[in-house]
Amino acid sequence: MSFTLTTLSGAIFKAGVNVNSTIAVSGTQMNLLSDMAEDTFCVDTRKDWVTDYANIDTHIKAAISDAVSSAIAIKLINYDQSGYLKGEAQTMLDVLDDNYNKIIKTLLVDTNKRLNQ
Repeated sequence: MSFTLTTLSGAIFKAGVNVNSTIAVSGTQMNLLSDMAEDTFCVDTRKDWVTDYANIDTHIKAAISDAVSSAIAIKLINYDQSGYLKGEAQTMLDVLDDNYNKIIKTLLVDTNKRLNQ
């Protein structure tokens, strides 16, 4: 199931140049973070996007990838903040969290609209 909804490179890019390189190149750890982020995304949106991936509109796939890569980046930054400047990690975490939550909210509203039509 790892990296069905987003890409490894997208997550690492969002975590920034100061991300801990040890975890960023660890396939096992990155797959674990991907699984956790994808599962959480499915729970937060109340839909199994992983199973239904082939049926998702291209533009919605891009939004999902944006959200899930943000969730993985949050986990990467939280893993080790020592490489970031003072306040840098927190600002990045806030931006990524805001991005994730806006996409969740949009998908929940869109899903409700479709169900009520």
